[in-house]
Amino acid sequence: MANTFKTLSDGDIVRRALESFHNKLKFIKTINRQYDSRFAVEGAKNAGTLLIRDPNEYTVTSGATMSTQDVTETTQTLTLATQKHVAINLSSVELTLSVDDFMSRFIDPAMSRLAADVEYTVLSNVYQDVFNLSTNTGTATDPNTFLAALNANTKLSQGLAPTNDRHLLMDSVAMAGTVNAVGGYFHKSSELERAFAEGYIGEAAGLKWWESNMVPSHTNGTRTDATPVCNTSSGITTGSASIVTTGQTSSQTLTVGDVFTIADVYAVNRETKQRYSHLQQFVITAALTADATDTFTVSPTPVTSGAKQNVELVSAGAGKAIVHVASGGSGAASGVYTQNLAYHRDAFTFVSADLHTEPGARMSRAVSDGISMRLWRDRDITNDKFPARLDVLFGYKTIRPEWACRVRG
Repeated sequence: MANTFKTLSDGDIVRRALESFHNKLKFIKTINRQYDSRFAVEGAKNAGTLLIRDPNEYTVTSGATMSTQDVTETTQTLTLATQKHVAINLSSVELTLSVDDFMSRFIDPAMSRLAADVEYTVLSNVYQDVFNLSTNTGTATDPNTFLAALNANTKLSQGLAPTNDRHLLMDSVAMAGTVNAVGGYFHKSSELERAFAEGYIGEAAGLKWWESNMVPSHTNGTRTDATPVCNTSSGITTGSASIVTTGQTSSQTLTVGDVFTIADVYAVNRETKQRYSHLQQFVITAALTADATDTFTVSPTPVTSGAKQNVELVSAGAGKAIVHVASGGSGAASGVYTQNLAYHRDAFTFVSADLHTEPGARMSRAVSDGISMRLWRDRDITNDKFPARLDVLFGYKTIRPEWACRVRG
């Protein structure tokens, strides 16, 4: 019996391409995803920006006398400005292939590459916003990644992240070592086998474990063993992201994503304001080259009192040692370390929007699970070719960094 081939329509191609793209995502499909249709509606454009309201926080008053408090809402801006695409040039023969052949030979490889690029773009930026860092407590030859993951989950709980929808994204090296050591804590092998193709390993220790080689690496600054200090009475201003320090070795560098602590600056429970037993970790958000006196731009912004208090200064004063979490945890100066990530779904958000379609042009769109994709096709009659491109437009934002924790590889 002769083979029967089907010619794919534009709608078929873009829908199947988007399905393939979505299936190959790991990180993005485990975080908050939103689709903004306003970009496709004339008269409702929003200049490519969205405002995200921060959650309101309040203080509690004891006794019968009422003490009112003003509510000052704050917002974060998310910009949809990242466009990625894959372009392919197809012949009429290739477009006449069976659906399965066409998908496996052309669409699946293209979507695999596009999904990898989009995931890495998002991951390599958002990890730098995360100030929580859990490090291996083992040795270089026998790292205890499982304990580091447990500690990361503890950080999420201390940041008051909901206990559902927590995930852990690890590269293959960290995952192999961890599962080999504690594989009995995961789902049964039959469940593993069914899920492994999409990168899902199983659930253990309150986290859903995912394997991805899009996990980025962080290169520490060239800081030395000098001990910089901070006068926490004058160098820290509540509500300011700038911390004034002295004692840095001249010309050493700090890179965005470097983590440090300050002696006697403790983390607090964001609800009760009770001090935790560990120092607050800060992350550098603007790279700098050190001099005698330096101002670090950091996250979180230290707030020492009121409804948004997130730190407690104990014995505030001069000479408080700054530890760049070098020998203390995040690796040596200039070291390169994998940034595995534990997070709650709502720590990050990914927003997709419709790209413009021109009337009369061969353009099609599809939307699925918060992601929009556009197909644009043309023709080359001289060479019997049909060039096509598949595009996504997106933005991303770390909206609750306290609900995430880096797990150093």
